[in-house]
Amino acid sequence: MSKPTIKQIAEALDVHPSTVSRVLNPETRHRIGDELVARVLKAAQDLHYSPNRIAAALRTRRSGTIGVVVPDIGSPVFPPIVLGIENALSRHRYIPIVANAGGDKARQTFIVDQLLARQVDGLILATAERNDPVVAHCLAQGVPIVMVNRSDDAGRVSSVVGDSRQAMALAVGHLHALGHRRIGHVAGPSSLSTGHEREAGFLQAVADLGLSASQCPVERAPAYTEDAGQAACAQLLSRRQRITAVVAANDFLALGCYAAVRAAGGSCPSDLSVVGHNDMLLMHAVSPALTTIRVPFYEMGTRAAALMLGALDGSIATTARTLLTPELVVRASTRPL
Repeated sequence: MSKPTIKQIAEALDVHPSTVSRVLNPETRHRIGDELVARVLKAAQDLHYSPNRIAAALRTRRSGTIGVVVPDIGSPVFPPIVLGIENALSRHRYIPIVANAGGDKARQTFIVDQLLARQVDGLILATAERNDPVVAHCLAQGVPIVMVNRSDDAGRVSSVVGDSRQAMALAVGHLHALGHRRIGHVAGPSSLSTGHEREAGFLQAVADLGLSASQCPVERAPAYTEDAGQAACAQLLSRRQRITAVVAANDFLALGCYAAVRAAGGSCPSDLSVVGHNDMLLMHAVSPALTTIRVPFYEMGTRAAALMLGALDGSIATTARTLLTPELVVRASTRPL
């Protein structure tokens, strides 16, 4: 049995096919009277009509889909971001196609090309590095792009990120208020804006509080993992000038600091106060409950989607960098010196 068409619905109601088409399109439905809208929608339901999305995409050059590329879907950071994107897009009848691309640039380029081959209308990238060839590749294709959680140095693309410098000011200020003066930093990868900005924010906070840079050392972790955090924190603990507190660039690194303190025969916060970043799922349930910086990841997703929709409808013609306000969440992993 062949699928019913707009023309058949129009014939059944004795109206013009263009009228039916306007009713079936939520963006033009308001132009038609309520009584006729109800009749058309009922007839479409009775005839089991479903729109031909492929044909519509060919007519409008829009597929109604947005590619969302994340580096690690298993990380607790990305599900709330994706949920925010999905909810914001759905209100405008767009849907996301989510792809887990990892950290390899060749694979990320492959994923992007596959999404473009499926005619996504835009790309929201959570994978970008500060100087990212994949972003240059996307720009060369002429596709609208928004970065989420990370940004690039050149400001070529709109982005929505947490205010990492303010986050570090909150973290260092909290430890300073508790009496700590020898505060270390386990930094994230410097190739990522999150690692770079948080390290810069830490150093600025140290300077603003008049602390000695030599007594507030930085150790960079090559990845945002617990193992990398443990190794970096062990290096900080081995220094002659013993730190009493550490600010980690994310919560996984902070958990690595817990492990490093235990391996050295100590405990947190008795021997080392620890502050994380992100307030990922279950950070209140670890032992000790982690003092950390809360980032509004769901809002990050909704804001990124809004930027994408603005790029698609032409209401946002320039690049914009949106900074979201962080919040300090004090728990049991920090204590007065």
